[in-house]
Amino acid sequence: MTTTWTIAQLDRQTSDGLVTTAHYTVNAVDGEHSSGSYGTVGFERGESFIAYESLTEAQVIAWVKDKLDVEAIEASLATQIAAKKAPVTAVGVPW
Repeated sequence: MTTTWTIAQLDRQTSDGLVTTAHYTVNAVDGEHSSGSYGTVGFERGESFIAYESLTEAQVIAWVKDKLDVEAIEASLATQIAAKKAPVTAVGVPW
């Protein structure tokens, strides 16, 4: 299973560029099956500050992951993919 984290959007203060919220997506792919999740993480002013213009997606992803239970999120996506691979229910009609 391949998992990809991306930052969809950042909310920031216009006065100094302080990032207050990161909107993230995480997608997992295993062969032809996939699953994804979207969420937000809030931030407060810390001891260090990186100017908005100097931020990289990798840095913000690291901040997001520091605030989340990454193992639980990725395990949930793996469970969803496993259910798609071996469904226990189906829909339709017999005719």
